[in-house]
Amino acid sequence: MPFRETSRLEERIAMLADYDTGVFSVSELCRDYGVSRPAFYGWLARRDSGAADWFCDRSHAPLSRPHRTPEAVCAAVLAVKRRFPRFGPKKVRAWLLRERPEGCWPAASTVGDILKRAGLVEPRGRRRPRELGRVEVAAGAPNAEWACDFKGWFRTRDGQRCDPLTITDTASRYLIEVRIAEPTIAGVRPVFERVFGECGLPAAIRCDNGPPFGSQGAAGLTELAVWWLKLGVRPRFIRPASPQDNGRHERMHRTLKADTARPPSDSLSEQQARFDAFRQHYNHVRPHEALDQAPPASRWTPSARTIPPRLITPWYDPDWQVRQVRTSGEIKWKSQLVFVSQPLAGETVGLREREDGSHLVCFFDVPLGVLDRRGQFRRFAPLRHRLRYAPEPQPQLDL
Repeated sequence: MPFRETSRLEERIAMLADYDTGVFSVSELCRDYGVSRPAFYGWLARRDSGAADWFCDRSHAPLSRPHRTPEAVCAAVLAVKRRFPRFGPKKVRAWLLRERPEGCWPAASTVGDILKRAGLVEPRGRRRPRELGRVEVAAGAPNAEWACDFKGWFRTRDGQRCDPLTITDTASRYLIEVRIAEPTIAGVRPVFERVFGECGLPAAIRCDNGPPFGSQGAAGLTELAVWWLKLGVRPRFIRPASPQDNGRHERMHRTLKADTARPPSDSLSEQQARFDAFRQHYNHVRPHEALDQAPPASRWTPSARTIPPRLITPWYDPDWQVRQVRTSGEIKWKSQLVFVSQPLAGETVGLREREDGSHLVCFFDVPLGVLDRRGQFRRFAPLRHRLRYAPEPQPQLDL
């Protein structure tokens, strides 16, 4: 025989029904049902009042809430959220503090409660623990390092392919450019020429290993990276298949995709207009948590380094041998042609003899590879940069 299941409501009704029989005393009922005498008489009074729901629990909410957030404040918070749907509680509060400093705005947690009650907060998954053993140092000043990449391509509604090239300043998070361009050197270089002319030159540019930024050739150089070096800008290649090494830029991509590509525009021109509007909003309106909720435009200034009238020519120590790279990517060495790098066609490289008789081949101070005594060239992979965002000294290679 299964056990009988009862609820608190049924127990109250049964207790007073037993009392009506006159068989049990109040003390016996209180002992059997496990309640106090005041509780018993309280339920008896509620039943005798004639209320139809006398056996139900009453609300325990206080009758008055003197510390409740004023309705005007709640309305202002909801208005900001509806105007900027991508803002979270912290950014909503930061925007109100900046634009309406005369108001008395609640904490970010209270703002979150207001948005949650209004159904304007999307549930988020649980964050994974952060891995240990990685070093991440922020760039110390604007233009110490930029980051560039192509946001994953997609098609506009008219079927055209859209490849957004993005450039950000690492220290200030300033979104320097979002431009639809072909993912080739010919498509990318005009964008950088215009950006360098308008914003100046950074000290370094962080990028991935794929074209048009990097290659499988010596030191990972492409014609674009060679041009950067001749402008005095050092390319910094991240490790292969490691987008976390450019994490700040990738995080911006997530916001860019959510705000401009879901859904995509009808044409490339309309999509570019959305990118331009997003860049203005991202730089001047949207608070950034890593910047104490200040917009990136408040922390970024154009670089004082301008494009030189003439590109820098590589210089090597007098004891180095200098060779010019032919159009085929080869150099003349001991009456033989040795292939070094196609992107360096027309440039000069330096060769420094080592103790074992081989020669270290460099372009500027970038090691390209080793030319052994038999005349065979062994190229180097590019120097990889892990989670280090600040300019760091280059290691002395004596290979």
